[in-house]
Amino acid sequence: MRIGYLGPPGTFSEEALSLCDLARGAERRDYPSFADIFEAVLKGECDAGLLPIENSLEGSIAATLDLLVHRPGLRIRREVLLPVRQNLLAPPGVGLEAITRVLSHPQPLGQCAGWLRAHLPGVAHEVMPSTAEAARQAAARPGCAAIGSRAGAERYGLALLRESIQDGEANVTRFVLVTRDDEKPTGRDRTSIAFTLDRDRPGGLHDVLGVFASRGINLSRIESRPNKQAMGHYIFFLDFEGHRQDPLGSQAIAGVLERVHALHLLGSYPRAS
Repeated sequence: MRIGYLGPPGTFSEEALSLCDLARGAERRDYPSFADIFEAVLKGECDAGLLPIENSLEGSIAATLDLLVHRPGLRIRREVLLPVRQNLLAPPGVGLEAITRVLSHPQPLGQCAGWLRAHLPGVAHEVMPSTAEAARQAAARPGCAAIGSRAGAERYGLALLRESIQDGEANVTRFVLVTRDDEKPTGRDRTSIAFTLDRDRPGGLHDVLGVFASRGINLSRIESRPNKQAMGHYIFFLDFEGHRQDPLGSQAIAGVLERVHALHLLGSYPRAS
């Protein structure tokens, strides 16, 4: 199996692969962006791609949600929960007082915003395509530090200037493995869907939620994203417990389909513990 992930090696995405059963023994291919991973799977260059979809501190990863809806063809087959410890990385011997710029992916910069304001006020932040690329550049650019993983520090010869600097101990990132097909029922599943509503129908969202409430189906996530067509038009993302092929799950999806303008089935997959 060939699996794409956000590179270069040393990212949290690479670390999350070690927690995915389908990735054991797989050929790992690193890509520079989430869109590149998605396209590689669509084109058949990879059999699967691992993408972050949600963080407990910063919320959903908009780029991944947009790909799932606007580039249809792939479904979620696995989810992985990775506890994340962000570290400030710098060349050995460099102290905080010597740091003039902090490099990282937007997600870690957001996860560590409070720490950065308290300990490096006024220091510029520079967005990088990944934490590993930030570490690679910090190793080569004087005055630069990176926010990233311990593995990234080891790979690029950096020291852990400060450890665990995220703004909360319960910092967890949820990843999803996307493939052409989702998973068969396991008895402990989750299903993700997305839908748009007819704006001229009052109470549309309430009606959709009632489909699940009337069947006693638990919802684990619901949120909205702009649909990229006009102001005030949204796509709603919803996760519910159960498989789309379960009797209750299939009934719920049929009920939702009757009440929405468009429905996107994003996949059914085993729930991560």
